[in-house]
Amino acid sequence: MKLLVIQVAALGYDLWQKHARAGFWKKLKTRNIRTVFPALTCPVQASFRTALPPEKHGMIANGVFDRKLCKAFFWEQSSSLYEGKRIWDKFRSDGGTVGQICWQQSIGADSDLIVSPAPIHKHHGGMIQDFYSEPDGIYSSLCNKIGCKFNLHSYWGPFTSISSTRWIASAASELLVSNDSTDMLLVYLPHLDYDLQKYGPSSRKVENSFAQVETEIERLFVSAKLAGYEVLLFGDYAITHAEQPIYPNRILWDAGYFTERNVSGRLYPDLYTSKAFAMVDHQVAHIYLKDANDLDKVAGIFENVSGVLRILTRKEMNHERCGDLIIEAAAGCWFAYPWWEKASQAPDYAGHIDIHNKPGFDPCELFMSLWPPMSISQDATRIRGTHGASYRPEHDVLCATTFALDEKVTSITAAAAMVESILK
Repeated sequence: MKLLVIQVAALGYDLWQKHARAGFWKKLKTRNIRTVFPALTCPVQASFRTALPPEKHGMIANGVFDRKLCKAFFWEQSSSLYEGKRIWDKFRSDGGTVGQICWQQSIGADSDLIVSPAPIHKHHGGMIQDFYSEPDGIYSSLCNKIGCKFNLHSYWGPFTSISSTRWIASAASELLVSNDSTDMLLVYLPHLDYDLQKYGPSSRKVENSFAQVETEIERLFVSAKLAGYEVLLFGDYAITHAEQPIYPNRILWDAGYFTERNVSGRLYPDLYTSKAFAMVDHQVAHIYLKDANDLDKVAGIFENVSGVLRILTRKEMNHERCGDLIIEAAAGCWFAYPWWEKASQAPDYAGHIDIHNKPGFDPCELFMSLWPPMSISQDATRIRGTHGASYRPEHDVLCATTFALDEKVTSITAAAAMVESILK
């Protein structure tokens, strides 16, 4: 069996029901399934590739916090960051081949084909756009066939657009129809997510965004059919309405747990001496404590915070990378990483796209600021869509296939286990 797996960012089931128009959907078997918790890109993708929940494979957010280094690492790409056997291990050992296009944490020995953004960041600012590709040269070959290079500015930041999704779909289609693809090919289509965060799931702009991604999905569906591939398509999470940012690190600073370091008037985090730090990621925040005896006191602080839905301990999401406390935001709320109060106190990276240095996910990078020129916004109230929670019906995602779905497939991990059994 040859299989194309298409993961569409933010393809919630309710969103699909509301906006699906293309005729090819009638040729697919569709249903709503549950996502994982936390419902974030890296945890979901690792869960699909292992058929395990985040507390088992260890991708507990889009970032990880190293307690010994006292540093958060976001969007690192090594495939060894998540644990567990891959659903295609036996398939590959029997001679099958696997490829990944723009999936997170794909770089390593897990696949036979890899195409993943890997820019070089210059020491004095700016970057050289490039891709990591395996086999060597495949990215250049795809650029020549498509007629253009991939533009990272369309992939993330204030200039995100359908161009990112279109290039990725074009690359996958080229591989499929030219017989250069692997037996199993995983493809990630990103841009719908960003429009949903910027404008909200109820915005009229989303209808056009959905139609655009629908066109690219159809292109992949046609190419897969021509090349003799079956198709499995799924969403990673559903975007829900957002209007209230919550600032856990400000709350910890006010309570005397978070420590700042003043450098020329700018406030940087001192995570070496902070008694508590919140690594935030949309609707989920992992709170790391220096002293386990502070657990009840810190939990008590957040019990009284409006917009906090529930507070978990590491016993309930048991992995060494998890925070000592994990807090989840209520509907309409999300967690922002800033600890400073005034814009003049912000670290230098706050006004720039800097996904690796910020110790938390920053969706404000989707917006430009009026001043200074070419900076990004620090106004968290502009965010209109968020995700991370996964326990209510509105958090279900779409799963669609060209082949029969077992009735037991009610979640992403169950879908992954079904794929593993098919590949065997």
